[in-house]
Amino acid sequence: MLNIGGLKNGVVIDHIQAGRAMKIYEYLELEKLDCSVAIIKNAKSNKMGKKDIIKIEEPNIVNLDILGVLDPNITINIIKDETICKKYNPTSPKQVTNIIRCKNPRCITSIELELPHQFKLTDPIKGVYRCVYCEQKFKRNK
Repeated sequence: MLNIGGLKNGVVIDHIQAGRAMKIYEYLELEKLDCSVAIIKNAKSNKMGKKDIIKIEEPNIVNLDILGVLDPNITINIIKDETICKKYNPTSPKQVTNIIRCKNPRCITSIELELPHQFKLTDPIKGVYRCVYCEQKFKRNK
């Protein structure tokens, strides 16, 4: 059995759909952090079968809006003095700025590069966000 050490202080992002940890790592820009980050892929899970987990040594550095956009079923554990002091699921924000990028080549954000990429939540059940400028759809992967 693989054993990854515990955290004294930090964040554990748990119940990530198997195979999605690297995508979340990229969205959170964890490569820019100057702290330890552990990615555990395909861990056994009673609830999900298999899951991914990300452990981040530093507390208070994760943009939780990003996690709510990508997967509100993720569990976030805040660790303080080697104990889980807070545990919750992120909520899907109603609007996000510069988290999702519009892929429509005709969108004004493709021409006016300084414009922020803004998306509104249009279908909370299916996790659909739409660009406020051109209505391009972003749907989270299941």
